[in-house]
Amino acid sequence: MAATVPRRTPALIVWLRKAGSTLARPLFAVILALIAGGIVILLTTPGTLDARFTALSNAYLSLLQGSFGDVQSFSFTLVRVGPLIFAGLSVAVAFRAGLFNIGAAGQLAMGAMSAALIGFSLPSLPGWLLIPLMLLGSILVGGIWGGIVGILKAWRGAHEVVTTIMLNWTAFYFTDYLIDGPFKAPNQSNQTAAIPVQAQLPSLASFYNQTLGSFLPKIPTPDAYAVDVSIIFALLALVIYWFITSRTTFGYEIRVLGQNLRAAKYAGISIQRNMFLAMALAGAFAGLAGAFRLLGQAPFQLTGSTFSLDPTGFDAIGVAMLGRTTATGVLLGSLLFGGLRQGGSFMALNANISGDLVYIIQALVLFSIASEFLPAIQRSFSRWSTRSKRPALVPPLVGSSVADAFVNGSSALPAEERTSEEVAPASKSGPERSPRDGEEG
Repeated sequence: MAATVPRRTPALIVWLRKAGSTLARPLFAVILALIAGGIVILLTTPGTLDARFTALSNAYLSLLQGSFGDVQSFSFTLVRVGPLIFAGLSVAVAFRAGLFNIGAAGQLAMGAMSAALIGFSLPSLPGWLLIPLMLLGSILVGGIWGGIVGILKAWRGAHEVVTTIMLNWTAFYFTDYLIDGPFKAPNQSNQTAAIPVQAQLPSLASFYNQTLGSFLPKIPTPDAYAVDVSIIFALLALVIYWFITSRTTFGYEIRVLGQNLRAAKYAGISIQRNMFLAMALAGAFAGLAGAFRLLGQAPFQLTGSTFSLDPTGFDAIGVAMLGRTTATGVLLGSLLFGGLRQGGSFMALNANISGDLVYIIQALVLFSIASEFLPAIQRSFSRWSTRSKRPALVPPLVGSSVADAFVNGSSALPAEERTSEEVAPASKSGPERSPRDGEEG
């Protein structure tokens, strides 16, 4: 009889199963946060029960409409999504190495400031040369700012949470000094001049009209859509991050480093070098977040105290955790957090619900992920189902004698009720062997 060959599961089915298991926990966290946010609205809204449920539905409809309701709203959401992708990748690559980078806000500030300084110092360069120089400057300075944390962690053992917090405030105060002092715009207070015109990135709609719009239908009123071409570079950064972490030796080493430090050391992986490189790469991603926001969004200038009040660097922690440090997860997490930020103001205006509800939902998302609610529920359900399917200790022998329990020479009784002859029949079938017999043979 020919042996049957097991059927191979299609690659698409395997990918869908893997994607489902990866997205299950973040999706559960979002649903739980929305439910908890709805409870907050019901408890804080005055009036009858019907009025409270009406306020709840209006609030979430306004939140959805203000973020993804139409093309124009979605374009404003993408303005927030672009920097969140870069900053989220900054936190995610550090997480892969077992490091907690909460310094993306400071690295973003240093990247934006370095790009601005290059633009102010070389205003006569053409845009095709000036823009790459500004981006390279933000990558270099952001990488140095993150690399400092890696050096202190790898060679001095300084905890990255403490050092990133300190460097955040160092970056905030240093950039405020430059904005208010040497690079302050004439006859202005607390802001720099605009970067050169040739360094300003066009909006995505205008770029489309100038390129594909020459032979395809043009977008009317392109100025109504705020998203700029930096969103394309953000999507490209996701592909680069995926390639680095999944298809390179460095990506494999930082994964091993993050999962088991002792195993990485045993395998000969350089702990210090990879810690430094992971934090330097994290700083480079965050630096690009600051540079692209400066180059792509009006008024194309820096204002004092902006970085210390900007939530992007800290929202990136939630983006990376929600996305489970994967490229697809970071994209989806950025869309969620960007949509919450953009739709929150619209919800406050149209549904008369405080925009602080957005912060509550974000906090509940992080709380749900950190508390591991879904894995705990899955483990509890698994134990319950196993207990319910567990067979009885003694099988029913209704109408049968003990002798009838032996079928084909085997016993249906539990091992506790079997005789020594049944449990160990081999002891009677041959000479006894000492424990050393096997060793001597």
